Amino acid sequence: MLVSRPWFLAGTRGTYLIAIVIALFALMPLGFVFWATAVTGWETASQLIFRPRVGELMGNTLLLVIVTVPVTMILATVLAWLTERSDLPFARFWSVLCVAPLAIPAFVHSYAWIGLWPGFHGLPAGIAISVTAYFPFLYLPISAALRLLDPALEDQAASLGLSDAAVFRRVVLPQLRLSILGGGLLVGLHLLAEYGLYAMIRFDTFTTAIVDQFQSTYNGVAANMLALVLVLCCLVLLAVDAGLRGRRRYARIGPGVARQVRRTSLGAWRYPCLLLPIAAVFFALGVPALTLSRWLVAGGAAIWRMDEIGLALGQTLVICLVGGLATTAAALPIAWLSVRRPSRRSRVIEGCYYLASSMPGVVVALALVTITVRVALPLYQTVATIVIAYMIMFLPRALISLRASIAQVPAELEQAAASLGRSPARALWATTVRLAAPGAAAGVALSSLGIMNELTATQMLAPNGTRTLAMAFWALTSEIDYAGAAPYALLMILFSLPMTALLHHQSKKIAGR
Repeated sequence: MLVSRPWFLAGTRGTYLIAIVIALFALMPLGFVFWATAVTGWETASQLIFRPRVGELMGNTLLLVIVTVPVTMILATVLAWLTERSDLPFARFWSVLCVAPLAIPAFVHSYAWIGLWPGFHGLPAGIAISVTAYFPFLYLPISAALRLLDPALEDQAASLGLSDAAVFRRVVLPQLRLSILGGGLLVGLHLLAEYGLYAMIRFDTFTTAIVDQFQSTYNGVAANMLALVLVLCCLVLLAVDAGLRGRRRYARIGPGVARQVRRTSLGAWRYPCLLLPIAAVFFALGVPALTLSRWLVAGGAAIWRMDEIGLALGQTLVICLVGGLATTAAALPIAWLSVRRPSRRSRVIEGCYYLASSMPGVVVALALVTITVRVALPLYQTVATIVIAYMIMFLPRALISLRASIAQVPAELEQAAASLGRSPARALWATTVRLAAPGAAAGVALSSLGIMNELTATQMLAPNGTRTLAMAFWALTSEIDYAGAAPYALLMILFSLPMTALLHHQSKKIAGR
């Protein structure tokens, strides 16, 4: 005990200091947007914000979110219930296919749809493709929540004479509230941040307008004001989510593991209900497969320019590995604090991480471009700047994986290592970090997956000469060379599939299946 107390104090203070510094870095884009507004002045800012073009963008964005998020919620919830709680034929097979679209970048979905229907543009296309691309983000947490629910609650409700539909509406659905709202928030933030999907179908949003403004005229003031409105939309979305969640808590009744859930019989609807997963899988997987096959066959061997493809693949793997390692290392201090020293202060720091990551990539990139140009010009368009952007955007992915692994490592091991004379950092490295290595590896992989499919920030911040798979794909599609872009799309999907499979496996493992 005489040794553990000084170790506790020194280790906690140092870890808090590192976590706070990282949180300040993560909040730079948010601070930059409000600073830029203050510097611009209210008169100029109001002229740039309250103009017809911004009203048009706001209308497009509101319609997109208001329609897409509820439709995605309903589709994902019904699919999750059919595959987890009903006697739908081949339910496990469909559950795998409902997660598989996570491996396909959103802008590849657009590429696939307009490859089959070239005239498919505007708001209807934006809604249809967004639902197709993003419903797995909701399906995964909802299906996992359904597997974890205690069936005793449903049995009690049924014993009171409630029908299956009433049990679902009054017992099951309220317990899915957090999963549905959390997934809906994630989808909403993706809608606000997405660029490639909407640029390809010529549907204007704040993100597409900011990127166009930046690339065409580099009008920093106008782009900053659009970024301000986009950030405010994100903050409103976060506030709405917090208000809808409320303070309710949901917990299983009784100790131990819940028994196997009885699947509901669909009766005469058993085979007609198959039409929903078939349609969802066709649009989410079949359309990209058809389009890619068509262009790969049409292009033949000529589109496999291995020197260019090899260069893009190599640069992508390097930047994904460096970004994933840096992001996971940055998440380690707060992950350790949230498990070992939970407090209001650690929760505030953790909240800063999540708030920063909710900022669209275009806002993060715009902030870092301006900051480096004005304050640290040697860092402009360097690997360091783009790695910082990835850290800000993908910290929560690494944080979640690390926190779960650290929680499984006994704290006494760190104390024992410190009692042998090791410094706090060495004690942490020798015990917790090494034993939490699987979680760290998952954090690196999840962060790398996001980096591989990231387009906007990479385009704006990457050093000259950088050409990742996503950048090469986008450059070729911008030139209407859809056949030439097909190999890059295929490689992005193939490298994303293992991590998608890991996500599905982990969601099953949590429920003990």
